[in-house]
Amino acid sequence: MAMKLKWRLAMTPLWAAVTLAVGSARADEIPLVTGQQWTQSTEQVKRVYLIGMTDAFQVEAAYQAGNPPSDAPSDAQSVIPRIATGLKGQTLDSVREGLDRWYAANPTRLQRPVIETIWFEIVVPGNKTSK
Repeated sequence: MAMKLKWRLAMTPLWAAVTLAVGSARADEIPLVTGQQWTQSTEQVKRVYLIGMTDAFQVEAAYQAGNPPSDAPSDAQSVIPRIATGLKGQTLDSVREGLDRWYAANPTRLQRPVIETIWFEIVVPGNKTSK
């Protein structure tokens, strides 16, 4: 556990650099990383992005720990259960490789946000196969 924390702390400056590279945002905007930035990024930067996404999902899950959302499709409270199910069996590298393959196969769709690609190309199919 301590090694994992040390590794994440060591990656913090790189995460900050990724955030700055994506651009600054006004308070009412949320910057989205698109396939354009993804395809121009190094393997290490891609992994850091995915670690950040994973951390955000874990924070949300921890926040909801006292009142966890159900896995029912009608529960619009959170997407966390569907993300967890859809990514079951995936690793950082398998998600990174899947994104690399998708953007390589769809070069005219580089403006598509990475999070959207993760959702529709990995999470949604993962939910269908896990039922």
